Order: sequence, then C-alpha cells, then structure tokens
Amino acid sequence: MFKALIIDQSDDNKISASVQDVAEDRLPQDGEVDIAVEYSTVNYKDGLVLNGLGRLVKTYPHVPGIDFAGAVINSSDDRFKPGDKVIMHGWRGGEIRWGGYATRANEKADWLTPLPDGLSSFEAMCLGTAGFTAMLAIKRLEDDGMTPDSGEILVTGAGGGVGSVATVLLASKGYQVAAMTGRPDVADYLTGLGASRIVTREEMMDDPGKVLESSIWGGCIDSVGGALMGRILKQLHYGAGLASLGNAAGVELSGNIMPFLLRGVNVFGIDSVACPMDRRAEIWAALAADMPKDKLAQMVTEVGLEDVPAFGKQILDGQVRGRIVVNVNK
Repeated sequence: MFKALIIDQSDDNKISASVQDVAEDRLPQDGEVDIAVEYSTVNYKDGLVLNGLGRLVKTYPHVPGIDFAGAVINSSDDRFKPGDKVIMHGWRGGEIRWGGYATRANEKADWLTPLPDGLSSFEAMCLGTAGFTAMLAIKRLEDDGMTPDSGEILVTGAGGGVGSVATVLLASKGYQVAAMTGRPDVADYLTGLGASRIVTREEMMDDPGKVLESSIWGGCIDSVGGALMGRILKQLHYGAGLASLGNAAGVELSGNIMPFLLRGVNVFGIDSVACPMDRRAEIWAALAADMPKDKLAQMVTEVGLEDVPAFGKQILDGQVRGRIVVNVNK
C-alpha cells in the first residue's frame, strides 16, 4: 500500500479529493522505473486539475501532481538503479498519467531527469516546474542576446512561482528587475528577492492605445498574457524579446505588428512539458549552479497532502505567494 491524494468525479461532474491508502497494483505498470516520491509541488496547472478545469484529466479516479522528486526503488532500464535520485516533470504527468501527490510513482525512464549535483530533492521541488520554466525563459532570452546591459527586465505575475524564481535568478545574474504584481502585499517580498522596483498591474493595464510607446524594457518574462502582453510588446527596446509562458489574463493576444516591423522585437514561446531531455539536463544543471540557496527559504511554504486541495483553489485565485512544496510523507 502507498498513500496518495485521489481526486474523483461524480455523475454530476463535481470533483472530490481525499488522501487514501492505495494498493500498489493500481499504479501505472507501463513505466520502467518505480520511485519513492519525496516531494511534489502545487502549480497553476495542478490547481486546474484539482478543480476539474481545463479538461486535463481524462480518467478518474486520478492522482494529480505535475512534478515530483524522489528515489528510484527499482528499474528495468540500465540508466537508473535503486537509490538514484530523479526529477519528474512534464510529459503530461499528473494529467493523463498518475502524478506526484503520492508516496509511490511509476514512470518511463525517458521522462526522468537525474537529480543534478548540488540539489536535494527538497530544493529541486522548491524550484520545480516553475523554476525550470523560469530558467528556460531566461536562457532563451539570453540566447537571443539579452544581457544585464540590455536594460530593465520586466517580470509579470512576479508574486507567483515562475515570477519569484525568475526575479531571484535575474537579480543574481546582475539584471535590474522590474517586478509587476497586482498585489501590494507582496512588494516587500519581491524586493527581498532582488527586484529593483515594483510595477503595479494597474499602471501596466492603463494602455493609451498607441501603436508604439516609449521603449522601456530590455526583455520580459510574461506569465500573464492577454491584453497586457500586447502592451508590453509596444514598450520593448529595439531587438528585445519577450518570453511567453502563461495565460493568467487570457489566451487572446491583442495588439499590432508595428513593434515587430519597427523595433524588431521577438516573442518566444516557452514550453516545459515536451522540452527535449538534453535541454532539461542543461536547465537543471544551470539551476543547481545559479540559484541562490538562501533565497529559496524566502519563497517556499511546505505543506502535506491533506493541504493540497485548499492550495489548489488559492493558486487559481492568485492568492499563492512563491512556491508551495508538498511533503508527500508529512
């Protein structure tokens, strides 16, 4: 038996969640690696799954949790042996396949990333999918030429998981970070993470309707999308880039093409789900090397499986600050 947070759907489509003891033979059996899960996290997508939104889950009962870290119990694949520490995220784990809100998991070897030197399982999940996505976005923008000399970098939704990690990483690399948030109560938290100034959501949403505006940003990591993204594009410096990785404000993009034609700006889509494995290893190694460990404690709340459903609602309401780490054995 193992412990898991199970969600189920009633005949009237209502979602219920409960922590249960589950027989091991209920685990997926098509993976080569069995894992003792140690930590998972609560991400925005987990909030959708926990509340039956987005049609992400195809079959109930289901174990959510889109990422986790733990130790290999046994493996039929030569790349892994008992005791190896691994990270699992992406590949629609926790959506169409049972995920990390359990003390046991079965996964395909091709989907697992070895835990890099310098990170514990707990620290890996302090970063999790959000941290991975933040570093992936930064690396993509830097590959396009972004440097600390490019000017201020705007981070939208800065109080969330991706935004918090992006703020820390950028500041540690010497960038001036403008952290945008609609929550005045997180301003001190963000400056503590390294933001050089706070930008309010209200001032960014007050679009004058111009085709182009004065150039302000040397780059942007945007987890909000919607109309806000269209305005940011009009404020980017010549040749600057925007990394798009979220749609908290909607999936519709409004704007015009003049920023592309007159300033040569770029938009980069950031996907962590199907990111190639060699790139995953590079990003995790970069996180292990570059993430200031003293900042992790400032952004993390540790909870147990019983607490996850409540935080799943809070994250959808924009009430979660930083990272929520789930100790599945708590």
